[in-house]
Amino acid sequence: MSRLKYTILFLYMLACMEICAQHTWIRVNQIGYKPTSKKVAVWVSKENQRVTDFLLRDAATGKIVFQGKASSAFGPYGPFVQSYRLDFSEVTTPGRYIVEVGDVRSSEVRIERGAYNGSADFALRYMRQQRTLFNPFLKDSCHTHDGFTMYGASAGLKDSTKVDVGGGWHDASDYLQYATTSANATYHLLAAYRDFPDAFGDFKQGNGLDGGNGVKDVLDEAKWGLDWLLKMHPSAEIMFNQIADDRDHASMRMPGEDPFYGRGFERPVYFIDGKPQQRGKFLNNTTGTSSTAAKFVSAFNLGAALFRRADPAYAGLLEQRAKTAFDFAHRKLGVTQTVSIKSPYIYAEDNWVDDMELAYATMYAKQKKARYKEGALKYAREEKITPWMIRDTANHYQYYPFINLGHYELAKLLPEDERKEVIAYYKDGIQQVADRARRNAFFRGVPFIWCSNNLTAAFAIQCAWYKELSGDAAFDELMQANIDWLFGVNPWGACMVYGLPAWGDTPTDPHSAFTHLHNYPIDGGLVDGPVYTAIFENLIGIQLHNADEYADFQSDLAVYHDDYGDYSTNEPTMDGTASLIYLLASQEEPSAKNKDRYGATVRGDRTKKQVSLVFTGHDFNDGKDIVADILQKKDVPASFFLTGDFLRHPDNATFIRRIKQRHYIGPHSDKHLLYADWENRDSTLVTKEAFTNDLLSNMKALETHGIGAHTVSVFLPPYEWYNDDVVRWAGNMGFDVVNYTPGLLTAADYTFPAMGERYRGSQELLLDVYHKEKTKGLEGHIILIHLGVDSRREDKFYNKLNQLIDTLQTRGYSFCRIDEMMKE
Repeated sequence: MSRLKYTILFLYMLACMEICAQHTWIRVNQIGYKPTSKKVAVWVSKENQRVTDFLLRDAATGKIVFQGKASSAFGPYGPFVQSYRLDFSEVTTPGRYIVEVGDVRSSEVRIERGAYNGSADFALRYMRQQRTLFNPFLKDSCHTHDGFTMYGASAGLKDSTKVDVGGGWHDASDYLQYATTSANATYHLLAAYRDFPDAFGDFKQGNGLDGGNGVKDVLDEAKWGLDWLLKMHPSAEIMFNQIADDRDHASMRMPGEDPFYGRGFERPVYFIDGKPQQRGKFLNNTTGTSSTAAKFVSAFNLGAALFRRADPAYAGLLEQRAKTAFDFAHRKLGVTQTVSIKSPYIYAEDNWVDDMELAYATMYAKQKKARYKEGALKYAREEKITPWMIRDTANHYQYYPFINLGHYELAKLLPEDERKEVIAYYKDGIQQVADRARRNAFFRGVPFIWCSNNLTAAFAIQCAWYKELSGDAAFDELMQANIDWLFGVNPWGACMVYGLPAWGDTPTDPHSAFTHLHNYPIDGGLVDGPVYTAIFENLIGIQLHNADEYADFQSDLAVYHDDYGDYSTNEPTMDGTASLIYLLASQEEPSAKNKDRYGATVRGDRTKKQVSLVFTGHDFNDGKDIVADILQKKDVPASFFLTGDFLRHPDNATFIRRIKQRHYIGPHSDKHLLYADWENRDSTLVTKEAFTNDLLSNMKALETHGIGAHTVSVFLPPYEWYNDDVVRWAGNMGFDVVNYTPGLLTAADYTFPAMGERYRGSQELLLDVYHKEKTKGLEGHIILIHLGVDSRREDKFYNKLNQLIDTLQTRGYSFCRIDEMMKE
């Protein structure tokens, strides 16, 4: 080919490139939108174009389903010279759509009620992969020799004393371990289980290997964190802050046994003495013991509350350590920072009163002592707003956790006037961010500091908590914008969670040895996220390894690189992922009817404002006539599960005749047997033959009262305790197993004062129902109450039934029988 032809071809190719080059994009949330949520895409361009309207098309048919008006122009942001918000919230029909402006089309938009379903469990995979001591992903052990002490002389621990602190999670893609981030992560996992248990499944054993164990996987993971925290605070006089230091960064490698610290494979374990500690030629700025110790308190207290019924001994240990950690936090009021040896980078936490507020709030939740409430309020007033929200900047982990968790936990416990005060702190902080956010089309008000994605997830949680506490939906769009940011509505159009969604533009080359050395997936890991360009350009040791696929979207404002060499924007973190897990769980929409891990129905239709009252009876019957009178007076249907012993008792015959025409009556076992071990639920204590005979005997007792087998299809096991065997055996006999809805406390109406902290007064039980209704709704809830209780309990909850029914009816709820609820 002649030189002239080459020249003509070259000029033609340049012209085509100029014509075909893309200058305009539409960013959408790639995981999807829920039908009732705010739904906003962002149009951005490197040209100053004017946008007035947009279209939404059905992705399958091409039919236009919505025509909307664009927002006012937001102008320049990052690499773009013009930007608009495209709000299609009016579209609530589930489906697949495309957003169009002129000839520019978005990627496919999903509108689906369950858009986030399964996402919290998916992110939990990263937490398991971060485990140390035994790593279930690798099916191998690591860091089994930890460790030798530093700075523990005040507790009688000479430097290099051997201690056993193996366990917990690696902090990020390095293998350091910090009590402050681990305690915060543990708290988030526990809170996720407490607040959204239906979002999680049971697919793993406690050690993280395949196979359910009767415990939700998120609670297994939280316990892994608690077990390690117990090792890091083994006694009243000893508390450690971290394992290893930045000598770890000698190489990128898979987790194993590290020989970098001069003691074979042992790693240093840094004691909390409340004083500055050496980091190379510098000292950190530690001023006290409060920040880390207080985080121990809150994690232990919440763990104790959640394990109290299933494992009382473990709960007792957590409560005991919460008390000693609380004392440790007061040894020297101030902040505990981490230690490094070679580099200037540490977790430079600078605030601690927020940690103390949360510690006091969890102590108050457990003991209801005025001094804990007063202490929590005192510290709440000392840091009303997390400082980065006001300053719009911070050093690395300077204000940690990234939102004040204590405000949420405290507000739930306070009377109305003080409650409003604490809620207002959340509102004021959100407003500070909102004022910045509304200046740009992405509604971005979170600063691009290191780990900006962690702040983004945390801030979205604060918005959700504010709405829950106040009922004010003013920040819904801002909350959704922060969620959308994490899943593609950002200048780079990048999702920030490895592998989520599977069809999205998610990280493929994160700063992780798992992916870099062996191409192992790090499913669910939340990467650090964009940083200010000025920060990126001044960090030590960053070198991009590949061509930058996001080069068109970098700017003088901020950068993000999906590149192994960029530890500042593309490294996943354990604590950020734990926060994300809570956020994702809050967005999940379980199916209309819910079964637990064993297959028992524990909730009815979530879309209907109805509840089912369930009463059980065995050896106590003192409340039977009161219950029957109230139900008759209120004309409310209910369900009764009665044992053979109850049915055969002559004192109960008249009562049974009263209820059998209006209400459902079903079996509760003949002799109220314990079918499964309390400590190991998968351990069945009866044979199939014994179970079958027990249930058949129960049915015969029902038949003596004219209740035929053809009318009975639902079974509630005794003690509300069962496992896979029981559900399967009952199913083989034609019974559906049912239980009360998890999270309700009414089933604790059997307790009496001599049980100590397990005792729950009737007013507490009633207020718990009201609080759950107000904050989360009771649609489809199954509410269990006992027909009689031990005489040592004078405060009978069934005496509150009239008030409970009136209140729920006033709030718009209807009542149905359990068999009717399960048919719908």
